Amino acid sequence: MEKQSNTLSEPLQGPFKIKAQQKLARQVMAMLGFDFEHGRLDISHHPFCGGVPKDVRITTRYSELDFLEGLMGIVHETGHACYEQNLPEQWQTQPVGQSHSMGLHESQSLFYEMQLSRHPEFIRQLLPELESRFGSSDELTADNLVALSHRVKPGLIRVDADEISYPAHIMLRFEIERDLIEGAIKVRDLPEIWDSKMQHYLGLSTLGNDKDGCMQDIHWCDGSFGYFPSYTLGAMYAAQLRFAMEKQLGSLDSLLTGREFEVIFNWLKDAIWQKGRLYPVPDLILQVTGSELSPDYFLKHLKQRYL
Repeated sequence: MEKQSNTLSEPLQGPFKIKAQQKLARQVMAMLGFDFEHGRLDISHHPFCGGVPKDVRITTRYSELDFLEGLMGIVHETGHACYEQNLPEQWQTQPVGQSHSMGLHESQSLFYEMQLSRHPEFIRQLLPELESRFGSSDELTADNLVALSHRVKPGLIRVDADEISYPAHIMLRFEIERDLIEGAIKVRDLPEIWDSKMQHYLGLSTLGNDKDGCMQDIHWCDGSFGYFPSYTLGAMYAAQLRFAMEKQLGSLDSLLTGREFEVIFNWLKDAIWQKGRLYPVPDLILQVTGSELSPDYFLKHLKQRYL
């Protein structure tokens, strides 16, 4: 935040027509390898990806004020979708042919969203399409869009969090889940505990604001305890996979400059997608990257991008 304090950025003004955003979304999905013969895109209140390999459904929401909100959600869900669409076809009726842990699944969506779509060169590649659909303006420049995509600012909402502060939201939830299951805290105390941890990790208060505090996620309502760490595991896997890919194919910057998307996707297909559940995740990561899962790669990525 201190480093970015000298970087000026223009907020997106809008309005960005929904129909134009939808056309842009489909174009970006196709560029990222989504197969529309076996999937579709629709509107819902919350971005989601579900279905089966031969019929993958993505939903998203759009904001006329900020097209990046819808676009980044779509890119994230497209990462999930491409993993599902490229699982080994000959094993699809067998457990070994299914997708792996949610941590690995989130790695594919976060590879697409964080490693690819928030990369400055990817944003530059999109600029002509953005201008053709939304017109030219002071905020629709490559430098401004990169600054907006990389802006670090702690907030109350996990799903809107930037790449740097997001792990703090996960640690907060993990600690609360652990203490709930161990019986160290009571459900009735959640609002005060949440507020205390938000102040500790992010310097923000949620006291008296439960909808943006302990009730903002659906995970506990549907019994998905233990899921939250999958997001940070996914971010760590994604960074480690990117550095392993660069050793074999060259820098991501060069690949994106040359629009060699298919080369990137073929690498992911061979390394992850086509393996299904053939190997336990730790063995697969060791096989693909040459080392066990380590936070070092994620920290290296964050330092490169933000410092």
